[in-house]
Amino acid sequence: MTLAGLVAATPLAAGLRPGPAAANRDDDAYQRAFQELLAADPEVRHHGEAGREFLYRPRQLLVANPDTDRVAAALRRAGHQVSRSGEFAGVTRLRFDRETDVPSVVAKLRDPRQWPDQPVPRVQPHHVLLGYGNIMGNPGGPPQVAAALPAPDPAHAGDGAGVTVGICDTGVWRLAGARHPEWLGGGYLPQVDDEDPLYLHSDVLGPQGGHGTFVAGVVRQAAPGVWFDPEAALNPTGVGDEAMLAAALAGLSPDVSIVNLSLGCLTQDDLPPLPLVNVLGGLPTGSVVVAATGNAGINRPSWPAALPEVLAVAAVSRGVNGLTPAPYSNFGSWVDACAVGERTSTFVDGRLLLPGLPARQFLGYAAWAGTSFAAAHVSGRLAAVMSATGLDAAQARSVLLGDPAWHPDYGVLVD
Repeated sequence: MTLAGLVAATPLAAGLRPGPAAANRDDDAYQRAFQELLAADPEVRHHGEAGREFLYRPRQLLVANPDTDRVAAALRRAGHQVSRSGEFAGVTRLRFDRETDVPSVVAKLRDPRQWPDQPVPRVQPHHVLLGYGNIMGNPGGPPQVAAALPAPDPAHAGDGAGVTVGICDTGVWRLAGARHPEWLGGGYLPQVDDEDPLYLHSDVLGPQGGHGTFVAGVVRQAAPGVWFDPEAALNPTGVGDEAMLAAALAGLSPDVSIVNLSLGCLTQDDLPPLPLVNVLGGLPTGSVVVAATGNAGINRPSWPAALPEVLAVAAVSRGVNGLTPAPYSNFGSWVDACAVGERTSTFVDGRLLLPGLPARQFLGYAAWAGTSFAAAHVSGRLAAVMSATGLDAAQARSVLLGDPAWHPDYGVLVD
């Protein structure tokens, strides 16, 4: 499968777009813009075996720290020249001196026949993570210009008060608090290293520039009193990796009890990514990680959502016949909850240029769809339960997920 096939688009749910034909044009143009940027990125490679696709960093191999010496020795015996390039989250990064078929190297190193009378070492590519608002599957459409949100309901102003949600995403717009005083103002501590770069040049937005600001607005709509801590784990194109996410998680405030991850990856052999297992396993007891399941419309596990300790959130769509599973949403027995994926939220100022279409000018608000925003809603609802009950995040998770599953492979519905 080509990279275009990996991120191919289908129309979004009715009501978010002006019509099917326009939706298809938007989706196709948006995907072309994203694919061109991804193809031009020298630090992204695509493993295209059908049903086993994933993205990874070239010339990099991640090895569990205790296994590094014997893996490096085995690689050198096989004729590879590698050097150590630092450690993070319990793994060592080995760099090849030239372009290498990393997935093939990993497959060979994982073969027990290569390690007689020894445990198989823990090795993997350095997986690339993508934001789940609109890429890495469906929906493949851009944000749409939307009118401003109404002011928060005073009756719910205290929902989430005293709770801090960490949002590891593209960061947050530098002007978010000033442009959205009712929704985001006073809800976080602005810091330079948390800012979303937003723009490819001048005022032209990257494909996911503003994604983190949109996510923050969805969290605050579900819990207007919550404090949030934004950290940058993705660039404005929506691309990151395991090292970037580990660094973002390490940068969160000690007060964070809920972590929202509206991003993720597919992996080689569908195995859990070791750095994320390590870093998420080291979070404080009682905290909860909420992650989007991904937008490829498949039941193949995406990570970190599929980790057992993570609250995995799929998306549903609201139509004339009520709620139905969103056709773009990943699903499976590993999914814990679902929520509406089509949202209007706080956004940024800027122009989005798509091939063959007029420029669209955003003025602070947008409508968007994806499991990213279903997950953000669940993070906010979890915070609201905490503030209403005095429970910690883990206890509130049990309350929130206490109802029967709404639909097989979609978990509990969170309104």
